[in-house]
Amino acid sequence: MRITVFRRLMADEFGAGRAESLAMDHVLSDLGGRTVDQALAAGVPVKQIWRAVCAAFEVPAERR
Repeated sequence: MRITVFRRLMADEFGAGRAESLAMDHVLSDLGGRTVDQALAAGVPVKQIWRAVCAAFEVPAERR
């Protein structure tokens, strides 16, 4: 998955402003205690990050 696709999925799910805020501020235990932005910078695969976001926010399976 490309980062641009990931960002679009985030915006579609949470709204553009909230998606950006979540990526910067919300720490996810599934990402080793990192935020989305920190995980991206650390080279964590984007698909793994999306799965962690989906699990944390209980995104329905049809939108994962």
